[in-house]
Amino acid sequence: MSDRTLYRAAYLHTPENPFLYPGALKTEQDGGILVGPGSAGHGTILDCGEFAAVRAAAPDAAILDLRGPDAQAGVLLPGFVDTHVHYPQVRVLGGLGMGLLEWLDRNTLPEEAKFSSAPYARTVAKEFLSGLAGHGTTTALVFGSHFAAAMDEFFGEARASRLRIVAGQVVSDRMLRPELHTTPELAYTEGKALIARWHGGPDTGVEDRLLYAVTPRFSLSASEGILDACAALLRETPGARFTSHINENLQEIETVRALFPQARDYLDTYERAGLLGRRSVLAHNVHVTDRELGGMAVHHCSAAHCPCSNSALGSGFFPLARHLAAGVHVSLGTDVGGGTGFGMLKEGLQAYFMQQLMPGGHPLSPAHLLYLSTLAGAEALDLQKTCGDFSVGKAFDAVYLRPGAGTPLETVIRHAEGPERVLAAVFTLGGAADVRQVWVGGDSVYARPNTQGEF
Repeated sequence: MSDRTLYRAAYLHTPENPFLYPGALKTEQDGGILVGPGSAGHGTILDCGEFAAVRAAAPDAAILDLRGPDAQAGVLLPGFVDTHVHYPQVRVLGGLGMGLLEWLDRNTLPEEAKFSSAPYARTVAKEFLSGLAGHGTTTALVFGSHFAAAMDEFFGEARASRLRIVAGQVVSDRMLRPELHTTPELAYTEGKALIARWHGGPDTGVEDRLLYAVTPRFSLSASEGILDACAALLRETPGARFTSHINENLQEIETVRALFPQARDYLDTYERAGLLGRRSVLAHNVHVTDRELGGMAVHHCSAAHCPCSNSALGSGFFPLARHLAAGVHVSLGTDVGGGTGFGMLKEGLQAYFMQQLMPGGHPLSPAHLLYLSTLAGAEALDLQKTCGDFSVGKAFDAVYLRPGAGTPLETVIRHAEGPERVLAAVFTLGGAADVRQVWVGGDSVYARPNTQGEF
């Protein structure tokens, strides 16, 4: 029996950056993706292209025909990559009518305090990871809990989920609820222990789908001592990532300026601590200065754009054109729970809307939206050699979307003229109800209930 599987489906992906290469969108109407043992594990992409050609080169491979009775019914996309999402905020989704700081005080921080209970943390971790997989997200950069025990629960559930998760304990020592505060010494000690148990990658002996992200909440709630402790963890941990918030809200920015009078700007609070580099991802960056954009470009760090959250909390328009002009990499995040859900398709659509409306916005094509939702996120996390598109040698991380018969999305796909039109419809009309199956490294991590034998 063959240890290789040939997936047959219409597929679309962006193996290159469409902001730089206009022809980056690659598609096959009757495509084949051959998956088997390789450099990325047992679920490595060994070949891809037109189905007949791939089949002729691998006649012994088992065929999984995803198309169903109607070859026009669905599309296979790379798994979505969410570069900013909060594990402890699942249950505060939908808190509309407030700005950032009021929303934190009234909705979020009281909920996050409940994570001192390990059983509560475990239950929410399952809800959170299920939300990711059910929306087709295969990789996520996750803001964790303030409690180390809650992070042990989260990482344990993440390992069981088989998703790619980059996450860390959130640390703060001021301006939050007292039970969410720590000290620089404890932040370092607890972080070091979590890293030893859960940070994966070469030579660690730990599951390499799990990576650690050093995570001060934001400079508003993190003193110089906390930032220095975070920097020590980052220096001492090969392969660790760094993430935090920046420039989300005007009141937040003014408060940070007062707390760090020696800093040139918000970015400089992280810069002075030595926290910025190729694997640093800063969420929001709505109200950014030119000096900060220049600094981000020099450090090769990324901005995680969260359009639904920026809209829901009234934070402002994300200056995408300025980021691109400065050479700052941009990816997408859902920002659960300041955002409006786990759907990366919805984030792409909202990003499109906001750029359409804002003065000087950057027009976005369907190819841009797919890239921002997939490969751009992998690049932000320095995982572009592992996932983000269907290039040979990468892991088979994929989401198969097939809308129900007679739905608006199914109707548009059936009659669409060309792959760009199909992709536009997917972002405009698609959602969790259309996710049929999700794979990470060739492992099925989600199948819509009652459809296990459908293919």
